[in-house]
Amino acid sequence: MALSRLIVVLAATVALLLFSRAEAGEIGVNYGMLGSDLPDPASVVRLLRKSGITSVRLYDTNATVLRALANTGIKVMVMLRNDELAAVAASPSVALRWVRSNVAAHYPATQIRDVEVGNEVFLKAKSLTRQLVPAMNNVHAALVRLRLDAAIKVSTPLAFTALAESWPPSSGRFRDDIAQSVMKPMVDFLRRTGSSLNVNAYPYFAYIAQPDKISLDYALGNPNPGVRDNKTGLVYHSLLDAQIDAAYFAMEKLESAGTSMVVAESKGQSGTPGVNVPETGHPHYGHPKRNGGRRLLAAGDGCPAASISNAQAYNNNLINRVLSGATGTPYRPDADMDVHIFSLFDENLKSNRPDDTENFFGLFYSNMTKVYGFDFHRASLASWCMANASAGAAALQAAMDYACGHGTDCGAIQPGGTCFEPGNKLAHASYAFNSYYHRNGRARGTCDFDGAAYIVFREPAGNCDPKASRCVANAAAGEKALQEALNYACANGADCSAIQRCGPCFEPNNVTAHASYAFNNYYQRKGRARGTCDFAGAGSVVYRAPKIGKCVLPSKVWNL
Repeated sequence: MALSRLIVVLAATVALLLFSRAEAGEIGVNYGMLGSDLPDPASVVRLLRKSGITSVRLYDTNATVLRALANTGIKVMVMLRNDELAAVAASPSVALRWVRSNVAAHYPATQIRDVEVGNEVFLKAKSLTRQLVPAMNNVHAALVRLRLDAAIKVSTPLAFTALAESWPPSSGRFRDDIAQSVMKPMVDFLRRTGSSLNVNAYPYFAYIAQPDKISLDYALGNPNPGVRDNKTGLVYHSLLDAQIDAAYFAMEKLESAGTSMVVAESKGQSGTPGVNVPETGHPHYGHPKRNGGRRLLAAGDGCPAASISNAQAYNNNLINRVLSGATGTPYRPDADMDVHIFSLFDENLKSNRPDDTENFFGLFYSNMTKVYGFDFHRASLASWCMANASAGAAALQAAMDYACGHGTDCGAIQPGGTCFEPGNKLAHASYAFNSYYHRNGRARGTCDFDGAAYIVFREPAGNCDPKASRCVANAAAGEKALQEALNYACANGADCSAIQRCGPCFEPNNVTAHASYAFNNYYQRKGRARGTCDFAGAGSVVYRAPKIGKCVLPSKVWNL
């Protein structure tokens, strides 16, 4: 490499170090207050602490809420409302007064870390578009004057519609009406101040717009074959990753051709600001608006896309991913990313239609009970390392040889071993990679193998572990015996909601499949104790994760 080229690459690397947050990505929640029956802020703060939620995003600077968050250690993102933006953009002195009253007055007792200027301005307040960056500059200048700029960053949340094109991710670009006039100076501001681009990304909305073209598992972040960007060769197993990388590519298109060339050669490692996701989530109920009308969007099996099981899958995948440190994307594998789930509560005033999905994104009902199981405590993490079939046989073999030669016990995938079957390279590589990953404490970078592997947060079908077992139904016992054992399991501690109509494990709708789910849930809840997978001969123990329809029987019951 020529010396001049090397200097450019080194400069890009130094810029990345200078403009990245020093700590790993954060997972938090959006605390909206558009509800008629929400609990008081003091009760909410107790709920946040009990739930292990360490970061919260607000849609204003509500003083009561900020005081309730004081001395809790919870990190806070506040917002300058759209109706305040014009005055702040027009006057540095107004910006200074706003920052003094709404930020400095509460800091550091309340750990305010970010100020968002406006809320989806290009979508919700188009007349303010040209005033957005001046307002951001004035708020930052006020923070500098008060010596708070090192601790508190300034950005603005963009609706994903700010991108004119997002697939494939390498074609990502901002809309022509804002690209050079607003986004270029904004990205320059973010780079100069060490801030990140904030993009609200909702795979759910992309899925309901094109359910015939987008896989539900891909939208939810469940294990799936992946989708290739043919321009870069990168494979995406998560629609959210594809949306984030589209934003990275869109920012790079604002740069010079020379910078873009260096970025491509260094897999995206440049001084381009990072991308955070201040809003993302999945509704657990409701009817989405579409084309001015109302309909209940159904997945391929006739069940609604907005369901408890789908919301639980999306948000748990995301929580576990960020807590594990796996915040990189195919284009930016080492990137950190802060994510805030929308939302903390169901908010019955988000829409004037009581059955609108907008009202049903909550992790909690307004009475502070969970809508479904989840856990923000790091100790609850569950993740697996899978082989990437698109890497090719040679790459898989080389990576498998490395894993087996560096501490992984690969005896189970030798002929006659517990995990030898099916005797193919992909299954054996997944076993070796997953064993290596867990042996190394699921440390960051231990499930990469130069692109031959990737992390998932739901146990993949066929995963084999000699130390973990499942309980499945023995079809030879007959339907009558299976039904009796199924009834017993469901009546004695097993959670059988997943095998009800529209539950994630309802299909295939037969007694053997439903019995396997119920038996395994009972067995795992009893700690896999001896005799808890017998059911008078109707159940048997296996060491490979069986797939029943779209449901993979786990080796542990999570989120109890």
